[in-house]
Amino acid sequence: MIHPYLLHPRSIAVIGGSNDIHKPGGKVLKNLIDGKFNGALYVVNPKESSVQGLKCHNDIGSLPETDLAIIAIAAKYTPETMRILSREKNTRAFIVLSAGFSESGHDGKKLEDQLVSIADECDASLIGPNAIGVLTSAYHGVFTEPIPPLDPKGCDLVSGSGATAVFILEAGIPKGLRFANIFSVGNSAQLGVEEILEHLDDTFDPASSAPVKLLYIEKIDKPQKLLKHAASLIRKGCRIAAVKAGASEAGSRAASSHTGALASSDTAVNALFKKAGIIRCDGREDLITVACAFNNKPLRGNRFAVITHAGGPAVMLTDALSKGGFSVPKINHPKAAELLAQLFPGSSVANPIDFLATGTAEQLGIIIDYVEKYFTDIDAMAVIFGTPGLVEVFDAYEVLHQKMKTCSKPIYPVLPSVITAKKEVDSFVNQGHAFFPDEVLMAKALAKVYHTPTPFSGDELTTINLKNAAAINLLPSGYLNPEQVAALLDDAAIPRVKECEVSDRDRLLTAASELHYPLVLKIVGPVHKSEVGGVVLNITSEEKLLSEFDRLMSIPGARGVLLQPMISGVELFAGAKYEEGFGHIIVFGAGGIYVEVLKDIVYGLAPLSSEEALRMIQSLKTYPILKGARGQQPVDENLLAEILVRLSALVTVAPWIMEMDINPLLAAGERIVAVDARIRKK
Repeated sequence: MIHPYLLHPRSIAVIGGSNDIHKPGGKVLKNLIDGKFNGALYVVNPKESSVQGLKCHNDIGSLPETDLAIIAIAAKYTPETMRILSREKNTRAFIVLSAGFSESGHDGKKLEDQLVSIADECDASLIGPNAIGVLTSAYHGVFTEPIPPLDPKGCDLVSGSGATAVFILEAGIPKGLRFANIFSVGNSAQLGVEEILEHLDDTFDPASSAPVKLLYIEKIDKPQKLLKHAASLIRKGCRIAAVKAGASEAGSRAASSHTGALASSDTAVNALFKKAGIIRCDGREDLITVACAFNNKPLRGNRFAVITHAGGPAVMLTDALSKGGFSVPKINHPKAAELLAQLFPGSSVANPIDFLATGTAEQLGIIIDYVEKYFTDIDAMAVIFGTPGLVEVFDAYEVLHQKMKTCSKPIYPVLPSVITAKKEVDSFVNQGHAFFPDEVLMAKALAKVYHTPTPFSGDELTTINLKNAAAINLLPSGYLNPEQVAALLDDAAIPRVKECEVSDRDRLLTAASELHYPLVLKIVGPVHKSEVGGVVLNITSEEKLLSEFDRLMSIPGARGVLLQPMISGVELFAGAKYEEGFGHIIVFGAGGIYVEVLKDIVYGLAPLSSEEALRMIQSLKTYPILKGARGQQPVDENLLAEILVRLSALVTVAPWIMEMDINPLLAAGERIVAVDARIRKK
């Protein structure tokens, strides 16, 4: 819980405030003064009597009680300073700008732990250390620039890196991106991105809160907290985009299963973001471009009209939109000829709608009106308008401004002339708009926005009761034997092929008569059966059965064979892997021996809903095969989704399952069965 004094302090003390505005303590004080903080402002510096026009206290003891302390002194003095402030001055909020803590090594970490202990002891809130501070409409508690005009309906920016927060502001402000609050959490000793997001969720008001949250995250310490509050905010109407930097070493460690090789901690981040509805961005420019897309009316369909006076950018935009899953349909409406007649000769209204370099602002307005009123097979417009510098284009941008206010269809302005038309672009931005200088980056960002699913409520999750789990959990770590795997699959009601494990010839022949030819033999013992020649298909005779049995039993590590009937179908792969903090990642895709070669794989975070499972199935590149490509029998998608849901329920109630593979999962119409499976327990 964030203390109210961190957000709405009645008094602020800058510890280490200075007349030198080139130092953090001096600059943060200047920003507080320039930001017209509406409360008592104190400064502490042992060497000064007056700092930036304020009376200076030479020691903390002479301070009055103060709600918030912004600390810019050496790390070694910070714990004692916080201790005095918390105990004697009733300070309940701290922003520590100073570096030299956990980022610097073991000794710094010990100092940082002291700060957290002091803050926790008095239920205070701590931002930092090693942070640039907090910027809100209440106070400008940062030592950096730029300080943008704050807009309560802009973006909340929460960053684990102060420098990155500054660079996002630097790049976003000129594009028209507006900000409501900025939180730089630094080392996140007590309050990290997750805690700030929790506060933004708990206090969210659709009428007054910022509708967009931008996150820069270097570490996710509390994945479930992030998931809970991000999903909650998005369900309330917020939109969230995030950059997660720094792939964990866990992603490159050796793995003994397909799932272990395919899933990593970065995969877990992707799965978490998808489940929450967070749009994952690749870097600062991507984050800013997605945020600018948020600034527009939401897309209600994928059909675009590209309106342009420049051919090349229109071609590139059309290509990029198509790659992103959008359509730029040819316009065949009867009104198209009427529109063409109002443009200069040589123009085209086929889509892209090209009204030439000589096109006027008036013509731009006419085109937008026709697309809005008559072209019902168009859902959105992208308008490319730059200038070679021959004339000013204020009138064209004024048309854009008016149409963006009045049209029901979203209009995405691509304004490439950021130098030649700087005055006009600045005027357009000052009217409250964000724009895109690059059409391809815009199309890629729009694709992320459009294709990111909304979070699932979780009200329809499947639960199962395991009969055999307690006994199996008592077993030593390692891979379970086939009987134990079969017991867990049966508990989860995951259908499996009939099978029999044998280790002698007599039992082999009895089992063969029960299962019927053709048969499959698989070695029991080695983990990767195919790599040791441990799988034999389509055995149709007793002679072949016995000879292959003898061969398999001679392979080092063999302790028996598994006998199964030979069945056919589409080979799929399903698995799960436990990732610390995140829970289980569910992995699904094309299976068989090519699972790690083709890597047509999708991921989800357990527990899965039926809706999430269907989304996973339908996002495979090989999904057309499941639909019955080239006359093949289609696979029952709902049954397949139910199997994925039950797999996720299994690992949720048995968290000691570290890795699990079902490969292949054979699917043919309504018959979907696990043919081979292995499970590694903790």
